[in-house]
This record gives sequence, C-alpha cells and structure tokens, in this order.
Amino acid sequence: MDLDQVCEHLLRKCLGLKDGEQFLVVTDELERKLAEPFYRAGQKIGAESLLLVIKERKRSGEEPPIAVAAALTAADAAVCITQYSMTHTKARKQAVAAGTRLATMPGITEDMFVNGAITADYAKVRDLTLHMTELLDQGSSVRIEKEGHALTFSIKDRKGVPSPGVYLNPGESGNLPSGEAFIAPIEGSASGEIFVDASVVGVGKLTHPLILTVENGRLINANGEGEATLLRILGEDQGRSVAEFGIGTNKWARITGNVLEDEKVYGTVHIAFGSNLTFGGTVDAGVHIDCVFSKPDLWIDGQKVMDHGNLIY
Repeated sequence: MDLDQVCEHLLRKCLGLKDGEQFLVVTDELERKLAEPFYRAGQKIGAESLLLVIKERKRSGEEPPIAVAAALTAADAAVCITQYSMTHTKARKQAVAAGTRLATMPGITEDMFVNGAITADYAKVRDLTLHMTELLDQGSSVRIEKEGHALTFSIKDRKGVPSPGVYLNPGESGNLPSGEAFIAPIEGSASGEIFVDASVVGVGKLTHPLILTVENGRLINANGEGEATLLRILGEDQGRSVAEFGIGTNKWARITGNVLEDEKVYGTVHIAFGSNLTFGGTVDAGVHIDCVFSKPDLWIDGQKVMDHGNLIY
C-alpha cells in the first residue's frame, strides 16, 4: 500500500472513521508531510476533513493554541501528528471528555507507518493491554529492579489506563501505533534508582545507560548518557516529578529512539517525569518526558509479573 492507502486503512481500522463525520488533523511544519495523507484519506472516506498546522511546540506536554483545543473538542475523530507529544495535554483530555475519538502520533516517521508497531495484530495487543491494565487497577505497590537498581512506589486507588491502538467508541484515546498499559503513581511515593538503557525523549536511543535517582517522588540526580539534556528539559520544578509508570504490550514494536514506538515494546517498562494531571495524577508541569528501559523484573503487590522482560500472566 502507498502512504494514502495506509492512512485510510488506519482511519477505518483504528478510529472507525465514517462518511459524514467531522475529522480533524492537527500537525506542525515538521510533520506536515506525514499529516497530509491522513487529511486526504479522511476526504476519501467521506468525512468533513480539516487540516490545522500549528507552530512547533518546545517540548512534549506543551498545550496547543486555544483555537486548536476547541476544534479538537468539536470533532468526531482526530489525529495529532506533531513533533512533540500532545498526549498528556489538557486539550486532549477535554476533547475525549467531549466524546472525540483521538489518536496522538508524536514524532512518527514514514518507516513507522509500514514497519514495527503499526503492523501488529491489534486484537492480541488489545487483550494483553487490557490484562495489564487490570493488574494496575487492582494493585497498590510496585517494585522495579534492573542491574541491581530498584525503584518502588504506590499506585493505591489509582486507575490504570489502556492504550491498545484501537479507539472506536466516543471518548477513546491513545497513541497510534500503540500497545501499553500505564498509570499515575501516587505523588511523593517513589524512591530508588532507575537503570534506563533503551531511550529517553529528547535524547533518543541510548548506547550507554542512564542512572536516575528518585527521592520522595522527585528526580534528584541523573548520571549517564543524556543526563544534561534530560535535566534541562525537565527544569527545576514540577517537571522532575515522577508522573507515569507504563508497561509495553506490543510484540511487533522496536526500539528505534522514538518513544512513540519504544515505550510500546513488549518486555520494556517506562517511567515518565512531569505532568500526569490528564490521566489521574495531580501534577501540571507543562512537560512530560518518558524514559524507557528493557527487560527488568517487576512486582505488583509482591507478585512477580515480569521476569527479565517476560510477562507472567
């Protein structure tokens, strides 16, 4: 299939776009080339399609213009194809609350349209994602270990969020391509060290590990590849809060240096810093940065659910 055909297939299969619906594509100049095929595909399906091009944001989690947020709320379905992620913005949260079916595709490349995570059997991804989300829903405490480094935190009374890659019902939303279950840890509860060896937003694919030290839910030190870049992006304030814990559930995904795909890889988990207000937390930092590491051991409420990257279920 050419790119237009791939986009039409994704809109029909993953967003259920129909003739006569209001369909919005939000992009920036860096990603416009890949957004325009979605606009054309929406037209071919018969939807009332709109393409909005915004100024490039400075970091993931930064809000789009108010007019774009309003347009997202008014749409039946939307895709956000931007260099930096709109996934953890209030604009996305407001849109799905209004019933918009919405897929965010930050930093997607042409290769990712035809290889890796996008080629998944999403029925299988959905089943595994929902199972892991249920474990997070029921859990109270989490422990992650890798290479002698351990991080613990509470998820008590927080709700897990599935991102299965299929958003057919009003208000369903997530990344595309996708495959993860994630949750907002209790603020202030995380302590320990994180051995990051796969990728970091703003840094890319790692060739050497990055050790992150967390105390009382806050990043206090970074040592290794990309340390200066990570700390600069997060800043000195709320951006250093532990915001998210996620589990990859897509066996077709690859480590590429692009977190859109990296955090979906089966056998990985990720910790993000910054905002989590949009998915059950209380932090509004204006930034959200994911750090992905592979093949850890993972316990939920003392029960081992991942052994060196292999899920036990």
